[in-house]
Amino acid sequence: MTKRLSRTSLLGTAVVSLMALGLPAVATSASAAPAAAHPVSERTVADVIPAPVQAKANPKADFTLSPLTVIRTDFGASPDTKQVANYLAGLLRPSTGYPLPVIAAPNFGWPAISLVLGHADPSAGTEGYQLDVAKSGVTLRANTATGLFEGVQSLRQLLPSQVEAKTVQHTKWTVSGGAILDYPRFGTRSAMLDVARHFFNPTQVETYIDQLSQYKINTLHLHLADDQGWRIEIKSWPNLTKIGGSTEVGGGAGGFYTQAQYTDIVKYAAARHITIVPEIDMPGHTNAAQASYPELNCTGIAPPLYTGTDVGFSSYCVSSPTTYKFLDDVIREISAITPGKYFGVGGDEAHSTSAADYATFYSHVLPIVAKYGKAAVGWHEIATVTPPVSAVPEYWDTSGTNADVVAAAARGNKILMAPANKAYLDQKYNVDSPLGLDWAGLVEVKDAYDWDPATTVKGVDKDSEIAGVEAALWSETISTSDNIEYLAFPRLLGDAEIAWSPKSTHNWDNYSQRLAKQGPRMTAEGIDFYRSPQVNWQ
Repeated sequence: MTKRLSRTSLLGTAVVSLMALGLPAVATSASAAPAAAHPVSERTVADVIPAPVQAKANPKADFTLSPLTVIRTDFGASPDTKQVANYLAGLLRPSTGYPLPVIAAPNFGWPAISLVLGHADPSAGTEGYQLDVAKSGVTLRANTATGLFEGVQSLRQLLPSQVEAKTVQHTKWTVSGGAILDYPRFGTRSAMLDVARHFFNPTQVETYIDQLSQYKINTLHLHLADDQGWRIEIKSWPNLTKIGGSTEVGGGAGGFYTQAQYTDIVKYAAARHITIVPEIDMPGHTNAAQASYPELNCTGIAPPLYTGTDVGFSSYCVSSPTTYKFLDDVIREISAITPGKYFGVGGDEAHSTSAADYATFYSHVLPIVAKYGKAAVGWHEIATVTPPVSAVPEYWDTSGTNADVVAAAARGNKILMAPANKAYLDQKYNVDSPLGLDWAGLVEVKDAYDWDPATTVKGVDKDSEIAGVEAALWSETISTSDNIEYLAFPRLLGDAEIAWSPKSTHNWDNYSQRLAKQGPRMTAEGIDFYRSPQVNWQ
């Protein structure tokens, strides 16, 4: 006869195991009720950002976390599923003070958040999920661990905003009842961070990664080299960081990532289901590299380091074999520590490179990228050189017309949409904004939400022609995490919704109401967001 452990003994075993791991001791008996509740802003499954495909609220099905709640996976759960379960526990334990043990067991009826891999609606695909909240517990189903992770991001929004705090909070931990079926509109939901003009250290990048993942962003494009700085160690060309990494806009100390630090960032992102795309801008935006190695200049003379913000004055020596030996080494070393599919090859604002030289340059560089197993992503100017259909041109202009981009889409290239007057997070909100630029216009929160990727470029009007959306944050005027947060939040949430949610859900009035409910959540997280007067913040 098989011995069946009781609910109490299973929980006791789980809690003892947690204590053995050094987690704080907390009450685990049924008599240990949560601290007195205080009023919580009304929230439902329909308030999630990005907006789900389907969301049906059921206030009678609210579930309340208690010291007895467990996070449950099936027996034999994959390591990736266990990782998501542990991630969820790590989110909830600091603010609730509950043990929330992660256990692999059948559902014996105890209060549980159950993560189930498989048995999700087929429409959920590889990144979607089903989330059901009932009085008896929460069940999250997905076809992949990525889908489970994205579902967790919705689940955390169904709890009071205080759940984002890092210390124990005294409230009733009610999960809003109802059901969600959700999956993304576009496969690429990206953010770009410019670490070249001002350097951001690994901890700052990882903080941003956590914030991005919360809103189902799945790609972080790191702009690693520009005129003002070279930010990643290349072992075969050490002066790139010794010299090129030694400064930044305004003449600060700069900095760079060792390959070990970069690898850690890649792993940290992967644990949050975000892929890192490294970019080395070329053939322009290259002064830091050329100041490091004179042989990268046709004159053989190194220019001085540059700490200003002008663009378009630098260019690699297109006719020199040394240029391509150098870029082969750079692409090889970075590709070896980047498991993602793409390598960023820049291509923008190459005003000091003739059209003929530009074409010659990429006829050498694109095969190097392919040689090291990567597909190229570049700014939309690369569409002029008829890149392979695996390449992704990124549209950043504001005109809405570009014959080369339209032709690339017709050939089969997927276009990544990042119109500067909508999706550039570095643009000022208004004339009084203390940070940001305004060359693409003033971009208030409503402006950043009121656009659609399928109407951004005339002639690229099918979702099937579009890779997705990127919210780009250039760093000419920013140097701290608070600066990042001020420019990115709350506009980033709009870009995340545009990239994830069905077009049919796109409505400013509804979105602004949901966005207002994110205010206390961002406050609890310590995010220094811009309180736009266009939103009735709560």
